[in-house]
Amino acid sequence: MHVVITGGAGFIGRRLCLELLRRGQLTSGAGLPARIEHITLFDHLPPARPVKDPRVRYLAGDIGDPGSVRDVIAAGTDSVFHLAAVVSAEAEANFDLGMRVNLDGTRNVLEACRALPRPPRLVFTSSIATYGGKLPDPVTDETLQTPLTSYGAQKAAAEFLVGDYSRKGFLDGRALRLPTITVRPGKPNRAASTWVSSIMREPLQGEDAVCPVTPETRMACLSPRRCVAALIRAHELPAEALGISRSILLPGLSVSAREMADAVHRHAGNRRLGRIIWEPDPAIQRIVDGWPKASRSARAAALGFEGDASIDEIVRGFIEDELEGQAQ
Repeated sequence: MHVVITGGAGFIGRRLCLELLRRGQLTSGAGLPARIEHITLFDHLPPARPVKDPRVRYLAGDIGDPGSVRDVIAAGTDSVFHLAAVVSAEAEANFDLGMRVNLDGTRNVLEACRALPRPPRLVFTSSIATYGGKLPDPVTDETLQTPLTSYGAQKAAAEFLVGDYSRKGFLDGRALRLPTITVRPGKPNRAASTWVSSIMREPLQGEDAVCPVTPETRMACLSPRRCVAALIRAHELPAEALGISRSILLPGLSVSAREMADAVHRHAGNRRLGRIIWEPDPAIQRIVDGWPKASRSARAAALGFEGDASIDEIVRGFIEDELEGQAQ
């Protein structure tokens, strides 16, 4: 089996790659277990922490270029995890870039899959940013998608394309609507939600963090551990289990910025914590206020997807996975 991960140099792409290597197999299009022989990680940037395994190769390229994508998703590709995207605030600030990567890039991936001699399985990462306006708390399977950002609109459009390409038999696709994934390692990015990781990651490493929203601001959150498990779970589901809709809303734990800060202090151990500096940014606050505060999906639960039990579970996982298990 040959697996392609777009956005493979990112932290979720890396964690997914490591978990696939650990598992050693996935379900093939024929519905049978198949050994993973090759994983191609495709991204526009080189990896910060390369995975060193003979089964893994890195390819740099532009998801917005159809030819580059066809070169990666070539004959012999069995499965594709499409994670590549321009993040929320950047897609809002640069409309053309967001459209080129998030919508045109997804179309390039779908067309490359369509050209394969055997339809591959495809898992696409969408977002709960596809919801907007006056929302129920939590959003559920019955909530209409009404995006109020360019990023949300691009993700919603891509979801519909995944469903239509699957309906036509060009591929076997599934789209996951992800809550905010936290805690992310590394440095802040240009996502409007980047503070969700920063206000836990930086203080736990002795650095100060600026929070651009009020302490009462709530977000729907999912840990990296649960995210990777969901990606693989989505891949392994038989097509008949999905029914008419190829999109699945994942459960998002509702957590306020204040509760995140409090969890950091509960798990400080003997660390010298950095400060959290509260400096609300009206532009970021406006984007975040339009997003769901929690998500709950009876369909996802029935299909075997699980969310996090608490913010403490999420913080403990970050310490164990990224701070060398030094939960003192």
